[in-house]
Amino acid sequence: MLVKVDQIKDAGLKLEEPVNLELLGETLGGAASGEDTGFRATAPATLKASLRKLSGGVLLEGRFTVDVTSPCKRCLADVAMKVPVEFTLNLVPESLARGDDFKDDDEKAMEKKERSQGESGGSFELDDVDQELFDGKTINLDPIVREQLLLALPMNAVCRDDCKGLCSQCGANRNEVACTCETRPVDPRLAPLKNIKLNN
Repeated sequence: MLVKVDQIKDAGLKLEEPVNLELLGETLGGAASGEDTGFRATAPATLKASLRKLSGGVLLEGRFTVDVTSPCKRCLADVAMKVPVEFTLNLVPESLARGDDFKDDDEKAMEKKERSQGESGGSFELDDVDQELFDGKTINLDPIVREQLLLALPMNAVCRDDCKGLCSQCGANRNEVACTCETRPVDPRLAPLKNIKLNN
């Protein structure tokens, strides 16, 4: 998903782009990084984004929801959930981040105008927004979608808050069956004492 900065007019640009299963699968399955998040996407998503020029860069606001499944951390049953992803990023051209001077007076005037609009446009503070660098001409949304999805994933998935998990001795799912295993495993160093028969 590529966006050219020239496409962003004064009123901004609104996008509604599909996020395919291949991109989601690569992100969650870690084919590129070699790491597995434990989550699997079950359906494509739709990215809704708005972009507007601000302070010499581009302000990107986006949101999408991903349907995923993951094993429950207690009983290993599959858990289906929706992961909402919302983000606001200040995309800064690399030339501006380096402090390169503009060669054209019109560009200087435009930057000054945009800065003044950004400073007087309500209570929004750019300092509160995460910054990303880009080449100044084209914005690639794919790496942004990947990063923001990974940041939004929960630490662990649980099928339900009161999940009893698996029995540590026989492996039975304690939500489905009541096993007869002892709840406190015997210390293996003391296990031989169980075989001692006392004479009355």
